[in-house]
Amino acid sequence: MFDIIAFDADDTLWHNESLFTETKRKFSGILANYHSPEWIESRLDATEIRNLERYGYGIKSFTLSMIETAIELTEGRVTGAEIHQIIGFAWEMLKAPMRILDGVQETVARLAESCRLMVITKGDLFEQEAKVARSGLGDHFSHIEIVSEKNQRAYEAIVARHQVSPERFLMVGNSIKSDILPVLAMGGRAVYIPYETTWFHETVPDSELEQKEFVELRHIRLLPDLLDDLAAESGE
Repeated sequence: MFDIIAFDADDTLWHNESLFTETKRKFSGILANYHSPEWIESRLDATEIRNLERYGYGIKSFTLSMIETAIELTEGRVTGAEIHQIIGFAWEMLKAPMRILDGVQETVARLAESCRLMVITKGDLFEQEAKVARSGLGDHFSHIEIVSEKNQRAYEAIVARHQVSPERFLMVGNSIKSDILPVLAMGGRAVYIPYETTWFHETVPDSELEQKEFVELRHIRLLPDLLDDLAAESGE
């Protein structure tokens, strides 16, 4: 029924947001003598959003935002040792063990036997390529697409490059904003599998979901049965 089944990577195939959440907690600890944890995280969030157009997504961008926030919130009094500690957080994130989500390994392996699979992820090229390689899942995917932003234009470019009609393209991911709405806008199909937490930048108001048709699954293990059901309904 689908010529390509594409998967988001972070928080769809492996844990990611929890790593950032823990690092934010440690970052707030460095500045605890200056402000409350809630205010520190709020200012860091604002800096992250402001810097997306400058640095894009990923750990390196996040680290620059932490350093900038530390300088602003301490009015320049943050020490070199504290900056070095923040950089150490980034190194810990980059070398953190890959934690594949439950059910991903067997589901992806099963689908790869009969389907053409792809990963579509956004962020730093080096960082995302390293994650795919370290995950041990790379051999199941025929293509890895790493983009600076997941919007309708990016998805249209991908299906055109791979000579796939939008209606025969399925995207599976944990972000309504990045994995679902832009795919539906170009005429593709989408499956939403929520992660335990959602980055604030990826949230959308309920009004944007009106008259949007997509499937929500509580677990990736349910995906093969869903595909079987869709194929049966379509007669393929």
